[in-house]
Amino acid sequence: MEAKIAEHLPQIGRRNPYQEWQAKEGIPIVRGLCIEDLNAVELGPWARKGGTGAFVDLGTKPGHERGAYLCEIPPGGSLEPQRHLYEEALYVVSGRGATTVWNDGRPKQTVEWQEGSLIAIPLNAWHQHFNGEGGRPARFLGRTNAPAMMGLFHNEKFIFENPCAFEDRFAGEDDYFSGKGTLYQKRIWETNFVSDARSFKLHEWKERGAGGTNVMFEMADAGLACHISEFPVGTYKKAHVHSKGNDKGGGALLLILDGEGFTLVWRPEEREWRRLSWRRNSLVVAPSSWYHQHFNAGAKPARYLAMRGGTGARHWMGNKNLNDVSEALGGTQIEYEDEDPRIHRMFEEEMSLHGASCKMRGLVSRCTGEEARRAV
Repeated sequence: MEAKIAEHLPQIGRRNPYQEWQAKEGIPIVRGLCIEDLNAVELGPWARKGGTGAFVDLGTKPGHERGAYLCEIPPGGSLEPQRHLYEEALYVVSGRGATTVWNDGRPKQTVEWQEGSLIAIPLNAWHQHFNGEGGRPARFLGRTNAPAMMGLFHNEKFIFENPCAFEDRFAGEDDYFSGKGTLYQKRIWETNFVSDARSFKLHEWKERGAGGTNVMFEMADAGLACHISEFPVGTYKKAHVHSKGNDKGGGALLLILDGEGFTLVWRPEEREWRRLSWRRNSLVVAPSSWYHQHFNAGAKPARYLAMRGGTGARHWMGNKNLNDVSEALGGTQIEYEDEDPRIHRMFEEEMSLHGASCKMRGLVSRCTGEEARRAV
């Protein structure tokens, strides 16, 4: 009897408020696992912003968007004033200009930016972006937690017209965007503005291997997290996975700040990789439930900015980070001695093609005699 009743009941459809909002915005949506050059992405008119833009939904599954977008300000122009009940971090891909931030009835604060700048927008504060050059457009990449917030409230008016001022996060302080910052343990740098992420000082991160360096950012007291990592010429980092066995489509967007190389991504149950080639201003995705491993195949150190979901440094301090702990010890990282031997052979072949030397001697025990001689 119950089965017959169920057959006549209507099925409820899945709703995704963020996708519904994207459709109404009417700008292009870029999908896949990699964008070769963010400056080459085709944008469309974006009435809400007053410029042009495109959503960036890189990943392995539709419906698990990362809240990322590209936006461009016309030469000598400005975007519309905005405020919204979701967090946002911006990286300037090209151009030079300024951003003004304020709360109703409070003084405005302005920060000048350039290509390579990283800016955090305070939650629900008014802000407006200006292009400081009359001869070319300015383009930036934004990463937000809009999908989660829209999924929680299901109400665009509440998101975009909410009068609440979060003065515990931003109250018009004169030094809010000073960029001076404070360095804490675990390579954490607290700031709201980085003038040039491509030259920002990093600190040793020996757990990830290959002589790499890193800094973790705490910005605008936000839940969004981001960090910068760099690794030397002729090296590659250890593979690891986030949220193994929990394929919810999350993960980090990796914006290449400098260098040339490639990233391998693969599912835990697979032994074949997808190779994502990159260079400066490329964007690749490191899916949360997939292993990913980064290789420097170029002639200079490789540096990237990882823009992640999840929580910022202040929120996860005290929790054990298993992403740089060996799987043998309960973590999610594959040590060099445990990796598939084909990976190192692939890297040696890549170095040979570029006429470069592999520098992994002493790190990877399976280095060939020929490779070891080149590494001396």
